[in-house]
Amino acid sequence: MAFQTFENIGMCIGMMPITGIPLPFISFGSSSMMIQLLTVGIVQSIWRHRSGAA
Repeated sequence: MAFQTFENIGMCIGMMPITGIPLPFISFGSSSMMIQLLTVGIVQSIWRHRSGAA
């Protein structure tokens, strides 16, 4: 997700070539957004259920 953000910023300021990647959580279709929301939910679940031993 961070790569997509930096890639889009680079394209807007003219430092990177223009590609067809969508913005994080914003997509013309719903498949990219659904996968990104799913991965954020998984990471949040792992964070919430982590053990306190670390």
